[in-house]
Amino acid sequence: MTSVVDKNTARPVTPHGILVEQLQKTLALAESANTPEQVVTALRQAYQLAVGLDPYISDHTTPESEALATLVQQTSSEDWTRRFTDGETVRQLEQEMLSGHVEGQTLKMFVHMTKAKNVLEVGMFTGYSALAMAEALPDDGRVVACEVDPYVASFAQNCFQNSPHGHKITVEVAPALETLQKLAAAGESFDLIFIDSDKKEYVQYFQIILDHNLLASDGIICVDNTLMQGQVYLPPEQRTANGEAIAFFNRIVADDSRVEQVILPLRDGVTLIRLSLF
Repeated sequence: MTSVVDKNTARPVTPHGILVEQLQKTLALAESANTPEQVVTALRQAYQLAVGLDPYISDHTTPESEALATLVQQTSSEDWTRRFTDGETVRQLEQEMLSGHVEGQTLKMFVHMTKAKNVLEVGMFTGYSALAMAEALPDDGRVVACEVDPYVASFAQNCFQNSPHGHKITVEVAPALETLQKLAAAGESFDLIFIDSDKKEYVQYFQIILDHNLLASDGIICVDNTLMQGQVYLPPEQRTANGEAIAFFNRIVADDSRVEQVILPLRDGVTLIRLSLF
């Protein structure tokens, strides 16, 4: 019988992680075939250069809090496939959807740098990024987190109880587009907005945020998965529906004169967007 841990074994979901896996496979093929030694040596050096990068970055990044580490353990131990099969979740979920240590610490740094007090998260999953950002907020700061799945929202809220910062997080359980419209109608504005939800709706999120002034004038939008496993720069025939959606989103943002943006090669790609000064 396959254990829960085996079912949830992490798979490469970033361009770098996929590259490492491909280099490992290519090196193994070269070593088992009649390949010139200089080719094998070059492949081995390339693999060593690639495989050591993520662990080194993680080892030299401020450790996550105990509450975040516990959240990771609980998320990894959950049998998400069974939850979906049993109808407890509205979609198939997996542990790789967590933002993770380095991205979580990056988001915390952004909160500190921007001196944000009001944060909006579009797409929460089990709450790693929401809690990471809450840890950087002042005691009167708040994170409004959008999550469509009642089961995972409850899971996250239980995890938040392990942290002294959990009280800063309010979870809105509804489709993200509905919550954004609700916040816009209430005249809300946020210093930092983190988008990590349905990729096919990214353009709509972006347009609602800008059209309804949900972003403060000096605020920042952080958008996750904007490299989408490398699919956005691979030939179009190698793209999934999500890859195509992200490629479209990236072009929409790049062509919008209202904003300035930069894509960071962090994990699966993070785009930073701010309102243009010109």
